[in-house]
Amino acid sequence: MIRSTVIGCGAFLPETVLTNEELSKRVDTSDAWIQERTGIRERRIAAPGQMTSDLAVEASRAALLDAGTDAGELDLIVCATTTPDDTFPAAATKIQARLGMTRGAAFDVQAVCSGFIYGLSVADNFIRAGQAQTVLLIGAETMTRLLDWNDRTTCVLFGDGAGAVVLRAGEGEGNNHDRGVLNTKLYSDGRLRDLLYVDDGPSSTRTTGHLRMQGKEVFRHAVTNISAAIEASVHEAGLKIEDIDWFVPHQANQRILDGTARKLRIKPERVVSTVAEHGNTSAASVPLALALAVKDGRIKRGDLVLLEAMGGGFTWGAGLIRW
Repeated sequence: MIRSTVIGCGAFLPETVLTNEELSKRVDTSDAWIQERTGIRERRIAAPGQMTSDLAVEASRAALLDAGTDAGELDLIVCATTTPDDTFPAAATKIQARLGMTRGAAFDVQAVCSGFIYGLSVADNFIRAGQAQTVLLIGAETMTRLLDWNDRTTCVLFGDGAGAVVLRAGEGEGNNHDRGVLNTKLYSDGRLRDLLYVDDGPSSTRTTGHLRMQGKEVFRHAVTNISAAIEASVHEAGLKIEDIDWFVPHQANQRILDGTARKLRIKPERVVSTVAEHGNTSAASVPLALALAVKDGRIKRGDLVLLEAMGGGFTWGAGLIRW
């Protein structure tokens, strides 16, 4: 059967670092308060005039270089983002033009923090259906543009960045030893919208608005929903949780990462965490963490890698990859 194999990873972070100490000068908070509740020490902030597509292009170029390919070989670009440069066109089409891709298609996927997992499912299904051979999948965000800097419960959490992977069609035997994406599991529950949302939009108020969140409720749903998605993914593949070599979660909050790992009995040393340095970069968080763990040699050929995320909507999901 056809499998979607990851052949390259890339990442890009803005230069500006905003530490907890610096943030405490803007809002009533402290480094100790933030670290105790989130595990975050610092986050990156896009420069004035630096847009989501700018971050995405740099991550994409790094992924293409790592894959040993170029934009001319791409059949599809999928960009997961909730902070596009413009209401339209899609950020993916701007990325397409800047990379020099002149064929195929490009579009955005919007599932907030779950966007990269949703995008992985889209890319995988295009490849499985034979509609694409090589796909560039990006998660890119400038989440700090949505923050209310007077709200200490949310402004301390988020950062900007981009990560990307290149997927290419390969052949497998149809079992869980195949290299590539083994499965993806996607879920949503629109009834939970008011727990995590942006309070304005082009259709309702003609403005962008600010991010709003009920943190305790989000935490409760996150651990439960993410754990269920992971178990469903692993079960479908005919595997067990203990078979997972690396757990690459959405970097929302270190307490959520720890809670999910405890619930599933995943060893802490097998969890890839970048939340301390990146904060929550929404759809960019999973590919950023993935690229780091590949670059530093933790994730190796043949490893079983479990990706997961949960975001506003609520949306959530998991993806299982044999590296």
